[in-house]
Amino acid sequence: MLNRVLISNRGEIAIRIARAAASLGMESVAIFAAADAAALHTRIADDAREIAADGDPVRAYLDAAAIVAAAQASGCDCVHPGYGFLAENAAFAERCAAAGLTFVGPPPAVLALFGDKVRARGLAQSLAIPVIPGSREPLDSPEQAMALAEIAYPATLKRRPAAGAACAGCPAVTR
Repeated sequence: MLNRVLISNRGEIAIRIARAAASLGMESVAIFAAADAAALHTRIADDAREIAADGDPVRAYLDAAAIVAAAQASGCDCVHPGYGFLAENAAFAERCAAAGLTFVGPPPAVLALFGDKVRARGLAQSLAIPVIPGSREPLDSPEQAMALAEIAYPATLKRRPAAGAACAGCPAVTR
């Protein structure tokens, strides 16, 4: 049974998670950057912990080490990432598990699979799930993407890797 959740998000998302936790009889802990100190989510939660952000408020919500440390220091047994920020980051989910915290979301292996759009597409095709036409492997340049996109519009570019990590390559293209 989970009793105390650290909410690693802000704003409306964090408020909804705190309210849901309360309805389940759970305590909640909000995190916040200095710029968000007076935000409603910090007052709705049972407790709130500041995460230093070096002048960049978004950085606080991406600091996996500080978030896990805050969860441990505040007696949480789980971390709910909401969406965005680290919600789809497999390394963050793994870090939570390594610290003995339940990550409220998909397992790290699932996050890694679906964060890689080429692998996810391959899995869908292997299961005979229809996919829209597009590249079957990562492209090496924006020029390749443009050449593929010239076949048909609209085109969608998906940068890899996904899930809050820095992109280390060119986009895959679907058309």
